[in-house]
Amino acid sequence: MHLPESLDLAKPKTNTIGQTVSLPKSKLLSEIVITVEGLDPLELFGQNNSKLNVFRKAFPEVIITSRGQQVKFSGKKKMAQSAKDKFETLMRILEEQKTLPMATVEEIVSGTHSFVADEAQPTDDHVIVYGRSGKPIKAKTRNQKKLVHASETNDVVFAVGPAGTGKTYTAVALAVRALKNSMVKKIILTRPAVEAGESLGFLPGDLKEKIDPYLRPLYDALDDMIQIDKLNFFMQNRVIEVAPLAYMRGRTLDNAFIILDEAQNATGTQIKMFLTRLGPSAKCIITGDLSQIDLPKNVHSGLSKAIDLLGNLEGISTVRLSPEDVVRHRLVKDIIIAFDKDAERRRAAKAAVKEEEE
Repeated sequence: MHLPESLDLAKPKTNTIGQTVSLPKSKLLSEIVITVEGLDPLELFGQNNSKLNVFRKAFPEVIITSRGQQVKFSGKKKMAQSAKDKFETLMRILEEQKTLPMATVEEIVSGTHSFVADEAQPTDDHVIVYGRSGKPIKAKTRNQKKLVHASETNDVVFAVGPAGTGKTYTAVALAVRALKNSMVKKIILTRPAVEAGESLGFLPGDLKEKIDPYLRPLYDALDDMIQIDKLNFFMQNRVIEVAPLAYMRGRTLDNAFIILDEAQNATGTQIKMFLTRLGPSAKCIITGDLSQIDLPKNVHSGLSKAIDLLGNLEGISTVRLSPEDVVRHRLVKDIIIAFDKDAERRRAAKAAVKEEEE
């Protein structure tokens, strides 16, 4: 790839009546041209320039044009350089992997793609664990990295945030790392068996078959990180245990990494019961999304209260993830923001009505 130096466009400009004028220093632009020779233009730019248009939308202050085997970035020097750097990252990914999905383009633009983390941090410091086929599993966003750090320095961590922010996946990765490094002897994964807004009715089968649908997200994360034969061995020998929250009562959980998932669907009594199960050498992560509570209307979630009561205790930390940490489809972030805005409008309207009544 040929990467020419940026050129300051400080040439005199002509106004509408033909007079030559000088641009103020702050208005000076920079033009950067890079060559994309050897790369498939359709794969790089997308059908009808769809991928290039993602870049244009992300950098509205930069004029991005393509002609033949050249791409030009025109705008303020700092913004043009930033756009050019991210575009070069796309080129390197395409060179190495021979493909460039739209999702990868969106992640590069937002800075959440693992390749960006590799550029900024050339070592493996951000790798939590290597999954199946040697796949590196990393904390991709700023708050996911906070979650990793909080777990390393605290015994109990609350990870709260909307869907798709990697709360459960990151927590399971930390648990698998602890098991592989012999920091714990077992992993215990649990969540309340609460239906998400609809009644499933009678479920056939034995106890395991009845509760598996509720615990499927935990199994999916484990499948990504542990070879299937070894995972089956761990499950059969109770090295990895997946169970509904109700089955934690009366137990002492020691030398274990415990994850309570979907904790927004646990009552205050259940969360207290769960936390008082912890043995001297246990570590715990509690994940939840306070915007998706599936409990009956007359039953209150205990997660928010637990955070308020315990969040400032030494050895307990709270990490709050946001829509910016969403690592699913690009629309998930926009969907979450839209629902949050609607909920805020409803709360404001309800508060206004209550104020008028008083």
